[in-house]
Amino acid sequence: MLRIGIIGCGKITQVRHAPEYAENPECRLTAFYDFLPERAQDMVKLYGGQAYDSVDALLNSGVDAVSVCVANADHAAVSIKALQKGMHVLCEKPMATTLADCKAMARAAEDANRTLMLGHNQRLAKAHVEARRRVAAGEIGRVISFRTTFGHSGPEGWTGQKNSWFFDKSRAAFGALADLGIHKTDLLHYLLGEPIVAVKADFRTLDKKYPDGSPIGVDDNAFCIYRTQSGATGQMHVSWTFYGEEDNSTVLYGTKGILHCYADPTYSLIIEHFNGETERIALDEMTSNKKQTTGGRVSTGVIDSFVHSVRTGEPSLCDAREALKAMRVIFAAERSALENRDIQIEQ
Repeated sequence: MLRIGIIGCGKITQVRHAPEYAENPECRLTAFYDFLPERAQDMVKLYGGQAYDSVDALLNSGVDAVSVCVANADHAAVSIKALQKGMHVLCEKPMATTLADCKAMARAAEDANRTLMLGHNQRLAKAHVEARRRVAAGEIGRVISFRTTFGHSGPEGWTGQKNSWFFDKSRAAFGALADLGIHKTDLLHYLLGEPIVAVKADFRTLDKKYPDGSPIGVDDNAFCIYRTQSGATGQMHVSWTFYGEEDNSTVLYGTKGILHCYADPTYSLIIEHFNGETERIALDEMTSNKKQTTGGRVSTGVIDSFVHSVRTGEPSLCDAREALKAMRVIFAAERSALENRDIQIEQ
């Protein structure tokens, strides 16, 4: 049975990592660390194990694998240290805050011969899995364009903290662009089966403020135009200012049909075939912040995928190579917005 440690016991641990590990019969939670000791102790009360007073102490406790659930700026240092000590690592997204750190994480995993998986959970949503199969089978023909959106009311609704570290550029580096945009960028790679090779982007802080009225330090909206290797071109909008219902939808426009993922409240996958047939398929419900902060929980499947990869040696859901591919796009989008020009993406 795998012994699991969790580094960082904030909201993502409380509603996703810890409960999903607890439900997996092939692992056991044995160690917790948080810079606020009471949060680690709260996890021990719920799941057993032991709270540690430092990352090093946890890594020396005999765990086989860890979840890294700390602020973005600390992802690389903590993940690399764990990998070098022989642990398998599940790191929350985004991978890291610089391209150099992302590459260093990938090298550390390769050198240690350990699993490094990123928590890109949209690859496991059932409608996305089926959509990928349909696209690969050519059911909507050649994809010409696409539109993907991910918007909610912001991380303060998720964390309950008006001064969330998500708003601090020194700790988060990015706002909605990397918090939400990394999900949709990786999803496009997954669905289309080809890389994004160019981007024109803009990101802005349109509304979010600290309690004192000053603007937050990162973007709350990002807009990207992506072009893929085959020439398919489309848009991504990610936002922390969707104050009503969340939007987590993707639409692919092909030469033979149109495919809608999570764009309808009843049917998670709708395929409009140009022969006149329309398929409406209810596969699952998209995980949302609102559901998980109001008592509901929809398992993401990320933990089960990570545990399976560690135990079997099979490729993980989103390995370092795939994560690095998506991060290159995010860094290029940031550069595009700052320089106000199209950016070709390093492959």
